[in-house]
Parts: sequence; C-alpha cells; structure tokens
Amino acid sequence: MPEGDSVYQLSKRLQFMSGRTVTATSLRVPRFATVDFTGLSCERVWPYGKHLFMQFGPQVLHTHLKMEGTWAIHKVGARWKKPGHTARVVLQLDGEIEIVGHSLGLVEVFPAREYDLRMGYLGPDMLAADFDHDEVVRRIEATPHLEIGRALLDQKNAAGIGNEYRAEICFIAGTHPAREVGEVDVDKHVRIARKLMWANRDSPVRVTTGIKRAGETSYVFGRNNKPCRRCTTLIEKSFLGGRGDLERVIWWCPRCQPAP
Repeated sequence: MPEGDSVYQLSKRLQFMSGRTVTATSLRVPRFATVDFTGLSCERVWPYGKHLFMQFGPQVLHTHLKMEGTWAIHKVGARWKKPGHTARVVLQLDGEIEIVGHSLGLVEVFPAREYDLRMGYLGPDMLAADFDHDEVVRRIEATPHLEIGRALLDQKNAAGIGNEYRAEICFIAGTHPAREVGEVDVDKHVRIARKLMWANRDSPVRVTTGIKRAGETSYVFGRNNKPCRRCTTLIEKSFLGGRGDLERVIWWCPRCQPAP
C-alpha cells in the first residue's frame, strides 16, 4: 500500500489538471456510475495522507490507491498499458489528455462543502507544510496501552504513515513495535516520522538509511533474515509483535529493538 509520500508525488504529477475542462467522464463503480463532470473545470488536485482529491465545480472526487491502485496519463485514443477492466476512473480533459485510475481501492464523490465533515476523522497530514506535531503526539498518547506499531499506522493519529515507515521509525527509535505507547517516547517517534517523510517527499526512491544504492535504502523493512546494519543480528518479521496482531507484517532487529 503506498505511503503518504507516494500520494504526495502523485498529486504533484497531476497538478496540470487544474484549470482544464473535463470533456468526458466514466466512473466505473456502481454507486457513482451516473456522475458526470463533463463541462466542469478541475479546480484543484490535492493529497491528504494516503488520500487523493480532485475538485470539479461543487463536487469532490475522492480516491485511495489501497494495495494495487495506480494512475496513468495518456493521449486520448492511446493504448492503455494496463487492461481496460481494471479502470475505475476515466477522465478526458481538454488538450486530448486522458487520466485513468486503475484498480483503485476507493472511489467516491461528495459535495465539496462536506469535505471537512467527511475527512475530519484523519489525523494531521504528515506532509502538510503546517504539520501539527503536538496534535499527533496528543492523539497517540491518548491510547497508552496500544502498541506503538499499531498507533503509528492508525490514520486517525497521523495521516500518511504506512507499513514501511512504521518499521523504519521503530528501528531508528530503538523501539520494538509491540511496546505500548505509554512505555515509549512518543515525541521522538513523531519527530523521526516527520523527518523521514519530509526528506522523501520528492524522491523517486524512498530512503531511510541515507544510502540510495539498491538494496541499502532501508534498515529493516523487507530485510527478513538479513543482518542488521547496526549489530549484524538477523532481522525478524512476523504478523505478531509479541502483544497481539500488529495488523500487517512488520520487521525488527531483536537486539536493537528488544521485545517487551
């Protein structure tokens, strides 16, 4: 599942849509199949955490990539690289441009006036220019008995942190992901998260080690049974973090991140 920096970069790629008029609309999800943006201009495109938004007149198109979603940009009439049956959103814009969202995990349309109400459950956007560090800390500390690995992944606490960043944040902080929030320095974890994500916001390759060479970009993520870059202990992974299910597989170093 893409992290917040991936959606941030996607939004930047799609900024050319702003000011262009929609010439054809096809939303291939039953609930919104009759929605038509044709004749409306795209007022803006923006990300919030892992969510992508496009506003057309008084309506907002809200999408989420989930596990397999992608967006492609073509000239109208050009052959798609992905099969047509995976397309969930097809928008044609003036200038003979076609935007196609494939295998999107979420597609919905709602009135722009409802944006704050609908998305208000999300925590501060980790990549916002006015990122609210203290609010993220407050939200995480409100659940002292929750595992820090689960709390970091909860989008109601902070919008944009995904599984890769979760693993790397915990390693850099020296924290086992199954440790309870009340046992760790939450402020430290949030500072690491913001620093890592901000540094990668424009990078085509996500790097948490400071080394961009292939195979050396992460400390623990995706490195099961490989030696820790700090102590050479073999990295472990599991769906279980010692105190319950941490929702998705996570990696850690048994020596640098002692289990609770």
